[in-house]
Amino acid sequence: MRIKVHPVLGPLKGKATIEIEVDGRRISAIPGEMISSALIAAGIKVFRTTHKKGEPRGYFCGIGQCTDCMMTVDNIPSVRTCITPVSKGMKIKTQYGHGKWEV
Repeated sequence: MRIKVHPVLGPLKGKATIEIEVDGRRISAIPGEMISSALIAAGIKVFRTTHKKGEPRGYFCGIGQCTDCMMTVDNIPSVRTCITPVSKGMKIKTQYGHGKWEV
């Protein structure tokens, strides 16, 4: 689900990849891309569930203004994945409700 030829940026060929972990699953990401982009490219659409009704949420605004894409990243809850770039070895978890700090 990744764009391989962009009309402005050109082809994706030759881009190095790094590995991140999402809910125990390893996926490839391109250095500098946002977490949400890597997740969508890997077919992951649900990033968190709501506190009251347990409804699924995912990518929505893409500019960090809403809270739909929040996930727990490296044990920090409520990270907006649409404005946070990936880094090698990053551990990401689907967030339930408001999330909680993990030690």
